Amino acid sequence: MYCRFSTVSLVTLALLISVSGCQSHANATADMDVAASSGASAGKSAAPTAGAGEKASDSSTGNSSSSDKVEFSEWVADFKRDARAKGINDVTLSAAFDSIQLQPRIIELDRSQPEFSRQVWDYLDSAVSDARVAQGKAQFDKHRRAIESASERYGVPGNILVAIWGIESNYGSNFGSFSTIDALATLGYDGRRPDFARSELMAALRILQRGDIDRDHMRGSWAGAMGHTQFIPSSFEAYAQDGDNDGRRDIWGSIPDVMASTANYLAKAGWRKGEPWGLEVRLPEDFDYAQTELANRQSSQAWADQGVTAVNGTALPPFENASVIAPAGAQGPAFLVGHNFRVIMRYNASTSYALAVGLLAKRIAGEAGVQGDWPRGEKALSRTQIEELQALLNAQGMEVGKPDGILGPNSRKGIREYQRHLGKTPDGFATVTLLQRLRNEE
Repeated sequence: MYCRFSTVSLVTLALLISVSGCQSHANATADMDVAASSGASAGKSAAPTAGAGEKASDSSTGNSSSSDKVEFSEWVADFKRDARAKGINDVTLSAAFDSIQLQPRIIELDRSQPEFSRQVWDYLDSAVSDARVAQGKAQFDKHRRAIESASERYGVPGNILVAIWGIESNYGSNFGSFSTIDALATLGYDGRRPDFARSELMAALRILQRGDIDRDHMRGSWAGAMGHTQFIPSSFEAYAQDGDNDGRRDIWGSIPDVMASTANYLAKAGWRKGEPWGLEVRLPEDFDYAQTELANRQSSQAWADQGVTAVNGTALPPFENASVIAPAGAQGPAFLVGHNFRVIMRYNASTSYALAVGLLAKRIAGEAGVQGDWPRGEKALSRTQIEELQALLNAQGMEVGKPDGILGPNSRKGIREYQRHLGKTPDGFATVTLLQRLRNEE
């Protein structure tokens, strides 16, 4: 639950791949992204995640110059003085920093800007694969008592908890092996968000001092997200729970603690018991795709009055404020999503992530997957191509803002305007064909 530096990210770069779940408290704008993720998740102020367990491979400390090491040592000494002044005792400081090491690989990962993008269906193929579904069902049966106990206590369905577990760390098989102390100290010294990393490092020291975990076992992603469901330290402090009543909150080794902590996070984020996250829907032929933004909300009845129907033939859930999202525009499936979908996005501020969690949860519960067809022949645009498309739209007077390689609401609005100009369905979906057409009009 805790920050994906975005997976990445500031969590979520539209259609950019990045790996590692990141929970985000941030009320991020809803870009339909397979975002680049920096490796932090729950409560992370970050970006979307690329898929469960798909984290950047952990690496050795790499090479750092002697001057870097000296400056890092000076930074650590300054931080220790600050920590001591804020109540961290010498025993904890010694345990945390006596073996501290600068991690050049983390600096490289933090500064990387993914060039290649990934279509949402490719992400979902991985995040909600048959193997992950089967393993999710097996893990649910194996840990049923802990899962159902957390579900009953916090009002969050067990299959949602298991789905987050699967996407964040592939059910614990890959939650990262970076030392959290080393990672956050490195990012505080030479990262893109030093103040954030410094604050999280201070939280990590408080966790060590409290005795929930020791330094050697406090491990996770390069961005500081920890344990089975990827909490950053501040989220751990705020939401971690002792589910097995042993006096410690252990999200690394205790599944009861993992489930209780994850459920508590979602409950505190506003999860509504008994309300679904959403469902796949069918849109009428004359549907206005300008409405397919998460910021556009109305009741299920209002959507039904426009001809929106459930693919499975049931009545639409009685949402008060629901949105329709169409990740592939008019060429692909559409979904009606409600309040709990937005709660999942508090865990990781990516629509693609929330969709993956919802769909994986459905399949773990024995329900069908996506029924509509994805336009699998459409190639993903690279970040450079997206920047070019944005610049060309601006040149056509569409005013999408400064080209940044991220397909957000303004870019989709500009694409829809250009599609209307061409007499095409204005669904806001960026394609290679659309980019080529814009190039030809230069």
